[in-house]
Amino acid sequence: MSKGGGLLVAGTTSDAGKSVVTAGICRWLVRQGVRVAPFKGQNMSLNSFVTREGAEIGRAQAMQAQAARVEPTALMNPVLLKPGSDRSSQVVLMGRPVGELSARGYHGGRQQALLGTVVECLEELRSTYDAVICEGAGSPAEINLRRNDIVNMGIARAARFPVVVVGDIDRGGVFAQFFGTTALLAPEDQELVAGYLVNKFRGDVTLLEPGLDMLLGLTGRRTFGVLPYAHGLGIDEEDGLRVSLRGAVRESVVAPPVGEDVLRVAVCAVPLMSNFTDVDALAAEPGVVVRFVDRPEELADADLVVVPGTRGTVRALAWLRERGLADAIVRRAAEGRPVLGVCGGFQALGEHIDDEVESRAGEVPGLGLLPVRVRFAPEKTLARPAGEALGERVEGYEIHHGVADVRGGEPFLDGCRVGAVWGTHWHGSLESDGFRRAFLAEVARAAGRRFVPAPDTSFGALREEQLDTLGDLIEEHADTDALWKLIEQGPPTGLPFIAPGAPS
Repeated sequence: MSKGGGLLVAGTTSDAGKSVVTAGICRWLVRQGVRVAPFKGQNMSLNSFVTREGAEIGRAQAMQAQAARVEPTALMNPVLLKPGSDRSSQVVLMGRPVGELSARGYHGGRQQALLGTVVECLEELRSTYDAVICEGAGSPAEINLRRNDIVNMGIARAARFPVVVVGDIDRGGVFAQFFGTTALLAPEDQELVAGYLVNKFRGDVTLLEPGLDMLLGLTGRRTFGVLPYAHGLGIDEEDGLRVSLRGAVRESVVAPPVGEDVLRVAVCAVPLMSNFTDVDALAAEPGVVVRFVDRPEELADADLVVVPGTRGTVRALAWLRERGLADAIVRRAAEGRPVLGVCGGFQALGEHIDDEVESRAGEVPGLGLLPVRVRFAPEKTLARPAGEALGERVEGYEIHHGVADVRGGEPFLDGCRVGAVWGTHWHGSLESDGFRRAFLAEVARAAGRRFVPAPDTSFGALREEQLDTLGDLIEEHADTDALWKLIEQGPPTGLPFIAPGAPS
């Protein structure tokens, strides 16, 4: 079988829009009948997903697979780094954790050793699909990290893939970013940089065109499109509270509440927060207002408080206590006001934690709201459970080292419920429409709100609508003929070198 073509979507900075552009290209291609797969050799993210074969990958790659209408697999994200502190991360290789490494230890040698695995995964995808759309990480011009790079120019050079560099014009300075990114690459890397893609443009594109012409004259590289700023795209990205705050699936102001009241949800912005996308399905509901909080007074008017997942349960507990949030949550529970703990948040709501794995803090008291004792195991639980709760079918996924010993309460998604306090290890459960509606109705009753869940909100349909919007952005505002030529034929020949370059 001949190998499929491909393209690397790089960025001038982190959060330039690589993830959504990659997804948009995948959706555009699959609508043209092209068998396409996403790929990211190395991803650093606390926002992860479990594939059907039980492998952990970045949620961005799972979202891109959905855009491509294929089942996500570990091949699409062979290396995942999950930060545990400012200086170390858990290394997940082919969907399974293989240990903790400092940043120096990883970039000092371990990363380069993984290049063979990364290339093998890409080649396997190329043998199966017509096209593979790769996403880079950060910027390809991180000259201090280039020697061991396995996700930007390292993988582009290994596969001889053309590179399109995405720049966020909303931040300003996009022309300097494009020129500087190119000029800081070695000659062999510059040969692969085919051109640029402007993202998040607002205004009259004709005012931009003289700059694009000058950029072509300066670099010998064209711009393949100017994508307009699109509001309300709650597509799964990699990390960060900043992304979460703007990343609601659909802002509540778009659709008024069905009942007389809105429902206010406060999500505790715990350190090392993981899978913050769990609450996106709540934000998709008309009349549900979701916000991230870090002060106890912000819980006062909340109808539901969510303690989300975290890569550091013990650290999150200490943070909740230091900021006074723990006391506020305990008072809420005593008053019968709703609280939901997910994964690490569920563990924090329990009675006792024994952690010699994640924090190595040993025995630590929890908030004591649920009759649960948690022991951290060296092996990570990775699962795709399904079941029933509140009379509705529920599906989710689990990613955790903590093993919960539930000693009472009412069963709830393999966790438990006591009064208006719920806890579960299941991520993604709120994406199950019937269960989400039943859960919100329970919350509204406990909170005394005249809120009525909309009867027809489909999270899956909203997600498909968003992915189609991304495909539309590419189809309508990018030169798709030129992009397909790059995918099929590779980098253009004769691209000029831009001084000073970097050492080869």
